[in-house]
Amino acid sequence: MMPEERIRVDAKLDRLEEIVGFVEDCADRFRLEDSRKFGLNIAVEEAVVNICSYAYPDTEGMLDVACRVTDESLVIELSDSGIPFNILTLPDPETDAAIEDREIGGLGGYFIRQFSDAVSYTRRDGMNVLTLVFRRGASIELP
Repeated sequence: MMPEERIRVDAKLDRLEEIVGFVEDCADRFRLEDSRKFGLNIAVEEAVVNICSYAYPDTEGMLDVACRVTDESLVIELSDSGIPFNILTLPDPETDAAIEDREIGGLGGYFIRQFSDAVSYTRRDGMNVLTLVFRRGASIELP
Protein backbone atom coordinates (compact mmCIF):
# COMPACT_ATOMS: atom_id res chain seq x y z
CA MET A 1 0.00 0.00 0.00
CA MET A 2 1.22 3.46 -0.87
CA PRO A 3 1.82 5.71 2.16
CA GLU A 4 0.41 9.21 2.19
CA GLU A 5 2.48 11.62 0.16
CA ARG A 6 2.29 15.40 0.48
CA ILE A 7 3.55 18.54 -1.11
CA ARG A 8 3.13 22.14 0.00
CA VAL A 9 3.36 24.87 -2.62
CA ASP A 10 2.54 28.52 -3.08
CA ALA A 11 -1.09 28.81 -4.16
CA LYS A 12 -0.15 30.32 -7.51
CA LEU A 13 -1.18 29.28 -10.99
CA ASP A 14 2.45 28.91 -12.06
CA ARG A 15 2.62 25.89 -9.70
CA LEU A 16 -0.25 24.09 -11.47
CA GLU A 17 2.00 21.88 -13.61
CA GLU A 18 3.99 20.78 -10.55
CA ILE A 19 0.81 19.93 -8.63
CA VAL A 20 -0.75 17.99 -11.50
CA GLY A 21 2.55 16.14 -12.04
CA PHE A 22 2.65 15.17 -8.36
CA VAL A 23 -0.91 13.82 -8.52
CA GLU A 24 -0.19 11.96 -11.79
CA ASP A 25 2.84 10.31 -10.16
CA CYS A 26 0.63 9.19 -7.27
CA ALA A 27 -1.96 7.84 -9.73
CA ASP A 28 0.78 5.91 -11.57
CA ARG A 29 2.04 4.31 -8.35
CA PHE A 30 -1.55 3.44 -7.42
CA ARG A 31 -1.92 1.95 -10.92
CA LEU A 32 -5.00 3.98 -11.72
CA GLU A 33 -6.20 3.08 -15.19
CA ASP A 34 -5.15 5.39 -17.99
CA SER A 35 -8.83 5.87 -18.85
CA ARG A 36 -9.37 7.41 -15.38
CA LYS A 37 -6.35 9.72 -15.47
CA PHE A 38 -8.03 12.16 -17.86
CA GLY A 39 -10.84 12.80 -15.37
CA LEU A 40 -8.42 12.90 -12.46
CA ASN A 41 -6.35 15.57 -14.21
CA ILE A 42 -9.42 17.66 -15.09
CA ALA A 43 -10.84 17.50 -11.55
CA VAL A 44 -7.53 18.31 -9.85
CA GLU A 45 -6.72 21.08 -12.31
CA GLU A 46 -10.14 22.71 -11.87
CA ALA A 47 -9.87 22.55 -8.07
CA VAL A 48 -6.34 23.96 -8.03
CA VAL A 49 -7.18 26.78 -10.46
CA ASN A 50 -10.13 27.72 -8.25
CA ILE A 51 -7.97 27.76 -5.10
CA CYS A 52 -5.16 29.72 -6.74
CA SER A 53 -7.59 32.23 -8.24
CA TYR A 54 -9.93 32.87 -5.32
CA ALA A 55 -8.71 31.54 -1.95
CA TYR A 56 -6.33 34.41 -1.23
CA PRO A 57 -7.75 37.57 -2.84
CA ASP A 58 -5.68 40.07 -0.84
CA THR A 59 -2.61 38.07 0.13
CA GLU A 60 -0.47 35.12 -0.85
CA GLY A 61 -1.03 31.70 0.65
CA MET A 62 -0.12 28.06 0.54
CA LEU A 63 -1.78 24.96 -0.90
CA ASP A 64 -1.27 21.52 0.61
CA VAL A 65 -1.82 18.49 -1.62
CA ALA A 66 -1.98 15.00 -0.14
CA CYS A 67 -2.39 11.66 -1.92
CA ARG A 68 -3.26 8.47 -0.07
CA VAL A 69 -4.76 5.07 -0.77
CA THR A 70 -7.74 3.64 1.09
CA ASP A 71 -9.00 0.21 0.04
CA GLU A 72 -9.29 0.48 -3.74
CA SER A 73 -9.36 4.26 -3.97
CA LEU A 74 -6.88 7.03 -4.57
CA VAL A 75 -7.77 9.98 -2.34
CA ILE A 76 -6.55 13.48 -3.19
CA GLU A 77 -6.89 16.12 -0.48
CA LEU A 78 -6.42 19.80 -1.31
CA SER A 79 -6.17 22.17 1.67
CA ASP A 80 -5.79 25.93 1.92
CA SER A 81 -6.25 28.54 4.63
CA GLY A 82 -7.95 31.00 2.30
CA ILE A 83 -11.44 32.42 2.54
CA PRO A 84 -14.08 29.76 3.30
CA PHE A 85 -15.58 28.42 0.08
CA ASN A 86 -17.37 25.18 -0.68
CA ILE A 87 -17.25 24.65 -4.44
CA LEU A 88 -19.81 21.86 -4.06
CA THR A 89 -22.54 24.40 -3.22
CA LEU A 90 -22.40 25.85 -6.72
CA PRO A 91 -25.36 24.84 -8.89
CA ASP A 92 -24.76 22.70 -11.95
CA PRO A 93 -24.43 24.80 -15.10
CA GLU A 94 -27.17 24.81 -17.69
CA THR A 95 -25.58 22.21 -19.99
CA ASP A 96 -28.69 21.78 -22.14
CA ALA A 97 -28.77 25.44 -23.19
CA ALA A 98 -27.16 26.61 -26.41
CA ILE A 99 -23.55 27.71 -25.98
CA GLU A 100 -24.37 31.35 -26.67
CA ASP A 101 -27.09 31.28 -23.97
CA ARG A 102 -24.88 29.89 -21.21
CA GLU A 103 -23.23 31.98 -18.54
CA ILE A 104 -19.45 32.13 -18.65
CA GLY A 105 -17.74 30.10 -15.94
CA GLY A 106 -19.20 27.75 -13.38
CA LEU A 107 -17.94 24.54 -14.98
CA GLY A 108 -15.13 23.86 -12.50
CA GLY A 109 -17.32 22.49 -9.72
CA TYR A 110 -19.37 20.57 -12.26
CA PHE A 111 -16.29 18.88 -13.73
CA ILE A 112 -14.95 18.07 -10.26
CA ARG A 113 -18.24 16.33 -9.36
CA GLN A 114 -18.50 14.58 -12.74
CA PHE A 115 -15.00 13.13 -12.88
CA SER A 116 -14.56 12.14 -9.23
CA ASP A 117 -16.20 9.07 -7.72
CA ALA A 118 -16.79 11.00 -4.49
CA VAL A 119 -16.15 14.59 -3.43
CA SER A 120 -16.40 16.24 -0.04
CA TYR A 121 -15.65 19.62 1.45
CA THR A 122 -15.11 20.60 5.05
CA ARG A 123 -13.78 23.63 6.88
CA ARG A 124 -11.40 22.27 9.52
CA ASP A 125 -9.09 24.23 11.81
CA GLY A 126 -9.28 27.33 9.61
CA MET A 127 -8.63 25.31 6.44
CA ASN A 128 -10.73 24.57 3.37
CA VAL A 129 -10.33 20.84 2.75
CA LEU A 130 -11.54 19.46 -0.59
CA THR A 131 -11.30 15.69 -0.91
CA LEU A 132 -11.52 13.91 -4.28
CA VAL A 133 -11.84 10.12 -4.51
CA PHE A 134 -10.99 8.03 -7.56
CA ARG A 135 -11.77 4.31 -7.43
CA ARG A 136 -9.68 1.86 -9.37
CA GLY A 137 -11.77 0.12 -12.00
CA ALA A 138 -14.70 2.54 -11.76
CA SER A 139 -16.03 4.01 -14.96
CA ILE A 140 -17.13 7.60 -15.26
CA GLU A 141 -19.29 8.86 -18.10
CA LEU A 142 -17.89 11.92 -19.78
CA PRO A 143 -20.23 14.91 -19.52
